[in-house]
Amino acid sequence: MEAVTRVSSTARAAGIVTVVVAALLGSAYVLGRSLVPDQPQRHATGVTTDADGPHYADQPPERPSAASPSPSPSPSANASQNAAGPTEAGQDGTGRDAGGDKLFGAHTGTGTARLALTFDDGPDPRYTPQVLATLREYDVKATFCVVGENAQDHPDLIQAIVADGHTLCNHSWHHDVTLGNRSADQIRADLVRTNEAIRAAVPDAPIVWYRQPGGAWTYPVVSVSQQLGMTPLHWSVDPSDWQAPGADKIASTVLAQARAGGVVLMHDAGGDRQGTVDALRRILPELSARYELEALPTDPT
Repeated sequence: MEAVTRVSSTARAAGIVTVVVAALLGSAYVLGRSLVPDQPQRHATGVTTDADGPHYADQPPERPSAASPSPSPSPSANASQNAAGPTEAGQDGTGRDAGGDKLFGAHTGTGTARLALTFDDGPDPRYTPQVLATLREYDVKATFCVVGENAQDHPDLIQAIVADGHTLCNHSWHHDVTLGNRSADQIRADLVRTNEAIRAAVPDAPIVWYRQPGGAWTYPVVSVSQQLGMTPLHWSVDPSDWQAPGADKIASTVLAQARAGGVVLMHDAGGDRQGTVDALRRILPELSARYELEALPTDPT
């Protein structure tokens, strides 16, 4: 009987020890979890890649105003961009958009009666050569706003752009629409890195224009670009070709909105740009008949 009692007591003691150990382990786990910071959720960046290079979600839904330069535009919220219509270029090519919001001095026009065609986000090995060939066929010079990482990957296309007499424009290293909300040092490093990639391909080519991705202008990004000798460049006509609406839509929008002194925004990279390439063949004959088309000057001052 005494042996049975001892076994019962031992079992009870073992059970108590088990409960205590389990409680201690649970407390230790909870404490450990509280000391480990939560892992941030991953969010889409608006940039994907494929064999041809990066694809950019280009235009944010609105541009910052002078009263509120700091909010970060969302690269993925694209559908409502320019819903109010095209920007009208002032006589001096700078100043305000159609809604009256300041662009911190970014140029929306050429300042002359000439019309400028601009192509963003390249160079791209599939579409940039097609754009260059079409421009060459119609003897038109344009301005290419190039992304630093693409310039680094395709120096031969940067050389081809310059060889054909087109103007180069800095469009940031990685098409960062929030660049203007970073510190001045970060902005400067980004723009300098992009210029260095361009000049690695074409050492003597002037780079005197800067276009902020998405048109998300802020005072710091304008100020830094000017300190580096570049003039901030916006646009007055946006056919939203980054949304790939098709050649017919792109061509009809450009032809309807183009005005003397304007700056037309199009894309030769950042996604499927075949519609833009095809639209060019419909756009160039009529625009050439109506206006003198120019590459933006390399001495804008």
